Amino acid sequence: MISHTKIAGLAAIALLAVVQASCAASFQRPEPIQVAGIAMEPELKKGDRILITNDTTDLKRGDIVTYHYPLDETQSFISRVIGLPNEEIELREREVFIDGKLLLETYVASDNNRALALANRARLKIPTDRYFVMGDNRDNSNDSRAWGPLQKRFIYGKFIRKD
Repeated sequence: MISHTKIAGLAAIALLAVVQASCAASFQRPEPIQVAGIAMEPELKKGDRILITNDTTDLKRGDIVTYHYPLDETQSFISRVIGLPNEEIELREREVFIDGKLLLETYVASDNNRALALANRARLKIPTDRYFVMGDNRDNSNDSRAWGPLQKRFIYGKFIRKD
């Protein structure tokens, strides 16, 4: 028969292991990467060194994320989360509407948002577990406007800050 003291000791060890694992997961070490393109100008420029975290569990509109390009997973891209799962997104005259409301995008420079080719897109319901991502430099970004909402499984990092 096992004594109450031994059971309490084993429970404490198990609890300590859970707490340590939880702390390790929440204190993930940021990873430095270098921005390779111009899709996120003016916020991030080609050559900027940035820190990302691989904690992508709680993505919000406006987060900058790194991901594997869904049409060629050997390539990595960086974009901003614009639309969230289950929202409706529409692009009209270079403006973004989420669930019928205009999205104010102070991070997009008008000089980088002149092209008409991807300026309009019919209302689209974003599927569960997908995100609509776009580069801030709209005229020079290969993003959800071209290939649709991004599956969450492709997202591997979230921007923390410039290094």
